[in-house]
Amino acid sequence: MTQDSATRPWRDLTDPRRIVDYDDIADREAGRKEPEFENLEIPEDLGTVRELVDDHKIKRYAFTQDEYGPWYFEDSPFGGRIGQATLLCNDLVQMFTNVYAASEVVGFHTEEQMWFDSPAHLDEEVTLAATYTESYVRRGEGYVVMEAAATGEDGRSIVRHRGVEILKTVPGTLGGRGSGTPEKRVTGEIPDGARTVAAFDADTRPGDVLEPVTHEVTFEQTAVFSRIGEYVVNTHNDLRAAREGKLRQPIVQGAQQFGLIAGRLVQAFGAGFFTTGWIQAKFLVPVEVFEPITIHALVTAVVPREGGGSTAELEVWIRRADGRLVTVGWASAALPSRS
Repeated sequence: MTQDSATRPWRDLTDPRRIVDYDDIADREAGRKEPEFENLEIPEDLGTVRELVDDHKIKRYAFTQDEYGPWYFEDSPFGGRIGQATLLCNDLVQMFTNVYAASEVVGFHTEEQMWFDSPAHLDEEVTLAATYTESYVRRGEGYVVMEAAATGEDGRSIVRHRGVEILKTVPGTLGGRGSGTPEKRVTGEIPDGARTVAAFDADTRPGDVLEPVTHEVTFEQTAVFSRIGEYVVNTHNDLRAAREGKLRQPIVQGAQQFGLIAGRLVQAFGAGFFTTGWIQAKFLVPVEVFEPITIHALVTAVVPREGGGSTAELEVWIRRADGRLVTVGWASAALPSRS
């Protein structure tokens, strides 16, 4: 598809075709700040970007996540093709690269939270906006909080985002991070006698466990997810950058793991996840490419919804093949009605 990038939105934060206009690739980041904690300005507007949810964007995301459901390629309950629930997650996470040099980033995404309000439709122009709202130092690392949102052509909310990132660190030296919150700790333990289900329905009850699903995210998938198509270099798509971060090989972005969780929950909840879903995840330790990881979910409560129906509240987690917890979190969405 041919389009004038000056008048129409591209499918990425930056149009990779513009690279041919630079004598030196590094020039494309001229004027952007070094991603150092000391350079933060709170609050800091990270700009607004228009993107097109086109066929290529949906197909590319399907490749990175192994998420090829018919709603994305044929038709959906919302009328026509839609984008995957977390199609815009990494776009929102990457909004800071409008202000900071993307290829200088050696950070670690520690927490991601998203509220799902409506799906994005094929060929819809969406608007992304983001702000750094808070920064703090903990255990000698500088953290920054981003709040962002994606809206549709008609002004409706598609998704809302809150993320926490260590702006610059050495990922290979990070140990296990706390997996709890002041309210409750996710242990990844399954109660005795738990019922295993393939999906949720009106009869879902506390203690139900979702059938686990295992993924092996390849380097190729991670590289595409992490903007190699825009010529961005980072610890996810470049071996040299990973080694400089004291990593054995590139690692899977937290946002990519988050998308795997969301994809499993779409399978479990159905269409209602796109309009009532919520996930909060904490990323504890890096996950290498080609490393098998398994997604789990446990129903902790079923509560009435205002206006009828019920919401299932979950604990979610990801384990490596050696059994170590790498990601933990919480989620909820409306259960399908009995009809």
